[in-house]
Amino acid sequence: MDWLPFLWLIFSCMNLTLLGLNFYEFLGFSDLEADYLNPYELSSRINYVIVPEYLLHGALCILFLMTGHWIMFLLSLPTAYYNLKQYLSNKHLVDVTEVFKVVSTEKKARLIKLGFYVIFFGLVITRLALSVVSAVFADDEDIVAWSTIY
Repeated sequence: MDWLPFLWLIFSCMNLTLLGLNFYEFLGFSDLEADYLNPYELSSRINYVIVPEYLLHGALCILFLMTGHWIMFLLSLPTAYYNLKQYLSNKHLVDVTEVFKVVSTEKKARLIKLGFYVIFFGLVITRLALSVVSAVFADDEDIVAWSTIY
């Protein structure tokens, strides 16, 4: 049994979790703008999930690197660099007193990351489908050669 479909299934679950966490953060900032949340609730909700999001994205990058998926690793590296830069400069947590100053920039950053995760999810699902096809049709050399191109 080939292990690549299981590996891509793990990658897709991790990416789907990142997509959900980022959407949750974006929705929180949108609710703050619409005055459905107060700044304290928003900062406590966002600060609770931001570090797990960064750790999960770092784990995804390390798994891509360790399994030899160089293109996927290089595609996910800019977001990991942004997360690391935010974390090291202590700008990753939302401050209750300054949340209204940064709400538009944080919302734009979350929207860009959300778009990245959606596109990346499409790539991961495509690779999952190709690995399942190559595992099922391992005897047909044309399909196996086509699925290893990507």
